[in-house]
Amino acid sequence: MTPPLKFACVFPGQGSQSVGMMKGYAEFPVVRETFAEASDILGRDFWAMANEGPVDKLSLTINTQPLMLMAGTAVYRAWESLGGAKPVFVAGHSLGEYTALVASGALPFAEALSLVCYRAEVMQQAVPEGTGGMAAILGLDDEVVRAVCDEVTTSSNGDLLEPANFNSPGQIVIAGHKNAVLRGMELARSNGAKRVIMLPVSVPSHCSLMDRAAGKMQQRLERVTLGLPEIPLLHNADVQQHDDPAVIKNILVQQLCKPVRWTETIRSFAAAGVVHVMECGPGKVLSGLNKHIDGNLRSLALTDGAALHHAASVLM
Repeated sequence: MTPPLKFACVFPGQGSQSVGMMKGYAEFPVVRETFAEASDILGRDFWAMANEGPVDKLSLTINTQPLMLMAGTAVYRAWESLGGAKPVFVAGHSLGEYTALVASGALPFAEALSLVCYRAEVMQQAVPEGTGGMAAILGLDDEVVRAVCDEVTTSSNGDLLEPANFNSPGQIVIAGHKNAVLRGMELARSNGAKRVIMLPVSVPSHCSLMDRAAGKMQQRLERVTLGLPEIPLLHNADVQQHDDPAVIKNILVQQLCKPVRWTETIRSFAAAGVVHVMECGPGKVLSGLNKHIDGNLRSLALTDGAALHHAASVLM
């Protein structure tokens, strides 16, 4: 008998949302049930928001974070409803790490909803609107981008710039004070970047400007009962798995102000013998990144019901 293929599940964060993103899962009652459960807890109709928008409301951090948690959890539950096996690893990109914790069995869905809503609020409050920013730098090595950030921070009058997301080789996001981000973009161009793109976000995530939010998140997490992951989970901040709930809470705090090390995460999967990486949620953002990280890994993006059935035919 052929042994089952080793696969990992990954969960997207902000940036994968779109109007109508849940319409392709209509055949799975558990998807709508997950949204109903969340809406009862939070007192808002997220199902209508996901499928009807408007896009500006969908893109607000305070809406996007719980919405993507619902979407990822719903799609993973749809996978389970098909009899899908448990992955050998899970991970989530930024906010998606909370969805991965739910999938791993370490964090109840209701508690995760409360946490991500609070996370969104403290992130938005940490930096006055208009003073922070993020930009994608394409076509430069990691060390060059680090050097650009160091140069801008050293030469600025109190402004800081740091790498925020190591998404794939040659695709790095920087974050910090808005003026520092603009200077970093100019310096990246002069260092040979193929493209530099200011991102349409109001919160400079995964940099030291989130220290205040991290402090508040630490206090909030102290009141949470966290279990042990039943599936090994690689964390954004250190690309390690942890079996101590206190350590996991500390890593979630660090995650707010340290970079997302996605390239290393996917390479760790490959080194452990993972063959397929299944993206649980709407969109194909992570699948696109993963192909650039390791072309030998096979990506399965569960973007709708047909994709779920295809993944089941491949992995079951």
